[in-house]
Amino acid sequence: MIRARGELKVCIWPDYFAISFRNPRNSELEGIDIDLARALAARLSVRLTFVETNFAVFMDRIEAGDCDIAMMGVGITPARAQRVAFSRPYLASPMYAVTTRNNTRIRNWSDIDTPGTVVAVAAGTIMEPLMSRTLRRAELLVVVPPRSREAEIQAGRADVFMSDFPYTRRMLLMHDWARVIDPPDRFGETLYAWALPIHDAPWLAEVNSFVGAARADGTLARAAARHGLTPILIR
Repeated sequence: MIRARGELKVCIWPDYFAISFRNPRNSELEGIDIDLARALAARLSVRLTFVETNFAVFMDRIEAGDCDIAMMGVGITPARAQRVAFSRPYLASPMYAVTTRNNTRIRNWSDIDTPGTVVAVAAGTIMEPLMSRTLRRAELLVVVPPRSREAEIQAGRADVFMSDFPYTRRMLLMHDWARVIDPPDRFGETLYAWALPIHDAPWLAEVNSFVGAARADGTLARAAARHGLTPILIR
C-alpha cells in the first residue's frame, strides 16, 4: 500500500530532542528517527511525509491511518502493545529526574517520593504509568500539551519531572537552571522501538528487515553517534 501510494507517512513528536526534534534555531527536523525515517523512505523509494503528534494521541493517529509508522522513540509497554505493533527495539533508557539547581528539597533520588513533593510527567508517556505505580508519598502531576513539564517546574507547580536519556540531555544543553538526577539501578529502563498498525504482518516484517539492515551496515550506529545516543543504543 505504501509503495502503491508512493508516500510514507511517519508520526513524530517534534519536541523530542535527539529523536525527532524541530530545532528552534532553523525550524529543521533532526534526530535519530528523522535520519532513519529518511533512510526507510529511500529504501522503499517513496516520498516522506512527517505527521506531527504527541504521546497522548499518537496511537489514535496510527489507528486512524494518519501515519504508517510512529518513529519517535516509542517505549514498549504491555498497554501500548494492545493497540499497536512494535518493531525490533533499537534504544534502551532508564528514567531520570530533572529539577532546578536551586531546589534544596530535591538533592538526591531518595528525596523525590516524599510528602509535599510534586512529580510531573508528560501525558501519554511511559513515565505516567511508571510513576503512578511507583510513587507512594509524592503527588503525581500529569501534564497535558500544550503545557510542558519545564513550565510546571519553573512556575513552582512541580518540584521535579521524569524523563529519559535523550530529553534530559536536552535539558542540560538548553537550560542553565536544570539539574539531572541519575536513577539507581537503571530505574524504569525501557526498550524503545517504532510503533506500527497492529495486525499488519507484512509491514512489520518490512520494518524489522530495515532495522536489521541498518544495524548490520552501521547506519543505526552512525545515526546514534550523530545525535549523542550511543550510550543507550542496543547493539
